This record gives sequence, C-alpha cells and structure tokens, in this order.
Amino acid sequence: MRKYVINSSLLLSVIAVIISCQNQETIDLHNYMSNGKDIYKAKCQNCHGENGEGLGQLAPPLTDSVFLKTNRDRLACIIKNGANESFIINGKEYKEKMPAFPELADIDVAQVMVYITNSFGNKQGFVPYAQVSKNLQNCK
Repeated sequence: MRKYVINSSLLLSVIAVIISCQNQETIDLHNYMSNGKDIYKAKCQNCHGENGEGLGQLAPPLTDSVFLKTNRDRLACIIKNGANESFIINGKEYKEKMPAFPELADIDVAQVMVYITNSFGNKQGFVPYAQVSKNLQNCK
C-alpha cells in the first residue's frame, strides 16, 4: 500500500509539473491577450464591435483572418497611425478613414494587435513586441 501511495504521489507531482510548465511565449501570449482586450474595448470596440463584427459600411469587421494575415506587417502602422485608404474585406469595400492612436505606446499596439489577430475566429499566434516596434519604425 505504501508503494502505491508513493507511486501515485510521484505521478501526480510529474503531471502537475508538466501542466504548470508553459514556455515564455505562451505566458506572453496570455498577457498580451488580456491587456490587448482592455485596449480594444477602450479604443476599437465602438467601431469594430464587441465581437469584431464591424459597423456596417463604416468600419470593417476584424473577423477576416485572410486580410489580417496578408497585412500582418502593416497592422501595427494601421493601429497607431490610422488609415486613409480603402480596404476590401470579405468582398466589401470600406472607404472611411480610421483614426490614429498616437498615444498608444509600441507595447500597447503589440498587445491589441495580438488580441485582434487571435480573437473573433482568428488564430495567428504571438507577435513579439520587438517585431511590432520594428514594423512601426518602417511605417510609411
């Protein structure tokens, strides 16, 4: 019986260690998602909707993972600097200007970008702050 208790305790300890071990990227992804959601609610939700559904012809939906993936390197610039160009998303053209959010720090842009690209049916993974910061330096 004692051997059974020891083996069970050892097995439970190993399982607990495996479950609790997350790599840094997974931890960062969860942190970015949480903070990005708060930023999204404060800055983006009024136009793009609670569920990323957009606002008629005024603001495009954020549910189109093809557009988000194709424009991944530009998203940081669009979020921070706004956009004054038309976009075709899901076959619809959106011509309204998107406001800029120059008050957002690079880390804020990274967090909201990770939230958008991993919410509303999108699953594009983690984008590190360093990459977003680099993309922001290259904005046209």
